[in-house]
Amino acid sequence: MTEKRGSAHWAALGWVAGVLALLLALPLLTAGRLPDRVATHWDAVSGRPDGSMPLWAAAVFPALIWAVVAAVVAAAHMWRGPATAWGGTVLLSMGVTLAGAQAAIVRANMDHARWRDADSVTPWVVGALVAGAAAGAAGALTARRRTPGAARPTDPPRMDVPPDRRVVWLASTSNPWLHALAAVAGAVALVALVLTACGATDPLWPLIVPFALVAVASAACASVQVLVTENGLRVAFGPLGWPARRWRPADIESAHAERRTPAQVGGWGYRLSGLGTTVMLRAGGCLVIRAKGRNFAVSVDDAERGAALLNRLSQQAANTP
Repeated sequence: MTEKRGSAHWAALGWVAGVLALLLALPLLTAGRLPDRVATHWDAVSGRPDGSMPLWAAAVFPALIWAVVAAVVAAAHMWRGPATAWGGTVLLSMGVTLAGAQAAIVRANMDHARWRDADSVTPWVVGALVAGAAAGAAGALTARRRTPGAARPTDPPRMDVPPDRRVVWLASTSNPWLHALAAVAGAVALVALVLTACGATDPLWPLIVPFALVAVASAACASVQVLVTENGLRVAFGPLGWPARRWRPADIESAHAERRTPAQVGGWGYRLSGLGTTVMLRAGGCLVIRAKGRNFAVSVDDAERGAALLNRLSQQAANTP
């Protein structure tokens, strides 16, 4: 649990720093194509600009808003503890919204001699609000999935489960390095996308697409949740718990715990090797099952208990007519 919290903290710090740098840098990097004062407010009816700021203020003001939001979230986290899962939702939603709004302002003012000639920002601001809401919803869903549910303690590895007793075994693992890779690649893709959207450069799709794919793939392989119930085994990947693989008790021939290292399976993440399929997030104990003639392993704590429960459920399924 401590490792997961540390990984989440570093990801949050990276997100705060990345958005702050983007808000400051976007107007300054395009200063040569902007007027001395830039339009920062538009009339809601006519869509024409009716307010402006100096260029430096247009860069600093949204950055100050972002800094205040981050400080409030950090203070709430220290006061109330890790239970403040809403903080990540706020940071995601506000970060995307502010970055989108800043990109819209820069794009509207670009290549105009006076701020009063700036283009309308309505469609871009609406897009930023929608993107921010979507990011917030994704963050809330992720926080909800990470909240541990109540699970009954199981017996030692060689357990005898009464037929009328429901059992649950839940374990999870994450890799901070893969989280960091996803964050860095995602930040590069986001910056390139914002620069493309505001017209600061030629379209950067050759940069956006591969870095976005790396970010998504790394995030999907950076964490895993393993759940064993009377319905069998479920292994869910990524912060949203999707995709997921499932095995029924009747499909599982055997289960055991085994120590594996990245060198044995060919690296980190989702690996295929002579040992079968391995989800390798850290060296050490792995839950290994054989199902339908194939081996599948996932690095997770307390693998012995999960294997013992799976063997018991498999035996019960085999004895059921």
